[in-house]
Amino acid sequence: MAKNPLTRRQFIHVGTGAIAATTVAKNILQPHLLSARARPVPPSDTVRFASIGTGIRGCEHLQASLDVPGIQCVAVCDLYDSRHLAAQEAVKNPSVPATRDYRSVLDRKDVDSVLIATMDHQHRHIFEDACAAGKDVYCEKPMSHTVEDGFSMVEAAHKNNRMVAVGSQRVSSVAVGSQRVSSVLYAKAKEIYDSGKLGEVFSINAYWDRNSPSGAWVYPIPPDASEKTIDWNAFLGNATKRAFDPVRFFRWRCYTDYGEGLGGDLFVHLISGIHFITSTKEPAQRAQSSGGLYHFKDGREFPDLIETLYDYPNFRVTLRCNLNNDGGEFIGFYGTKGTMIIKDSTLSYRPQDTRPEPEGYSIFGWPKELRDQYLQKWHQDHPQPEALKFKVDDEEESYAAPPGYSDTVDHQANFYNAVRTRKPVVENEVFGNNAAIGCHLANFAYFNKSVAVWDASAKKIVKA
Repeated sequence: MAKNPLTRRQFIHVGTGAIAATTVAKNILQPHLLSARARPVPPSDTVRFASIGTGIRGCEHLQASLDVPGIQCVAVCDLYDSRHLAAQEAVKNPSVPATRDYRSVLDRKDVDSVLIATMDHQHRHIFEDACAAGKDVYCEKPMSHTVEDGFSMVEAAHKNNRMVAVGSQRVSSVAVGSQRVSSVLYAKAKEIYDSGKLGEVFSINAYWDRNSPSGAWVYPIPPDASEKTIDWNAFLGNATKRAFDPVRFFRWRCYTDYGEGLGGDLFVHLISGIHFITSTKEPAQRAQSSGGLYHFKDGREFPDLIETLYDYPNFRVTLRCNLNNDGGEFIGFYGTKGTMIIKDSTLSYRPQDTRPEPEGYSIFGWPKELRDQYLQKWHQDHPQPEALKFKVDDEEESYAAPPGYSDTVDHQANFYNAVRTRKPVVENEVFGNNAAIGCHLANFAYFNKSVAVWDASAKKIVKA
């Protein structure tokens, strides 16, 4: 008959001592918000910005900007005319100038910085033109549409000495004298990771799953969408020329000409968080992807399910995005001493009991005499602590962001602080480029059905 492994309790007799029960300390994190400074920013420090791209994310940024002191939106730009009105409504200023032509925005002397929230394939040329025009840049993730684009953008930022922030939010920034946090949850996760509580972490698992047409970018087409209200040629840019198609304009993430699919929309968030928490400064060394287009067979070119295994020098990362189940957002760090889980807006840490204990399984294949000899010797080599001095090594911990907390607001606030101080944020152009390379590796592996290898010296992805 098979024997159950012996538990610690069967071997360790504490006598009159006590084992402290493991408890969970629940905490609501209270960030030191740049966006909630008690004193207003003096007019001389006001940063005037323009939003280039005022669709879904662009309008979210404009709404968030209302909670950031010391900034002023002085222009908005989009290729679709109705988004001009949406932007003015979002910023609560019907008189803010609106245009289709981003170059006219860059020509303005009263624009200190620009917020780029366009389709991904337009990031590079707007970013580079903005840097050349002396504007600091907040660029939505993923920073680049291709590997080549990313390095060209990094070069432009450095050549023109520009402050850059990339919008993944799951990264905290450090300003002079104190920590300025863009995500209180991820800042706490990094604190736990850096403390050594997890031990050695060799495995990280993350996913972000959604289950709705909107989550799969099947957005409704506005009734006024036409070649009269949309600058179609400007939208195409250097992409393949084709007849006007509003589906491609409004659902651009589905197509390789304009976006990176799940890699660019969701993987890059997860990769950014992992890179920040682990202090990773380089892209993954290689990637393998699997997946397919199972449900949303609407002419899109990207899969609705993708799973990727990344090799880093000291750990492995598995990522999954599935548009056919609402699993939410998750990152798990599995260490030799504990486990840390980020699930949506909560963080938990659970230690593992790694104290020595006698073998409780294989010795049941020994004769009783040998088994008793082993156990007696083990207890002699591992004496019990004095009574009342025995306690569990650590406690479980649980954290949550405060109600109504916005990492978008704080991410913006960190960027505008960098504009004023000329002290770069953590998620700058180099950080953003490394995270974007991660999504390019995943897509390369998927579409080429091969292992994607990062050739750092050549700055390109190659097949294994």
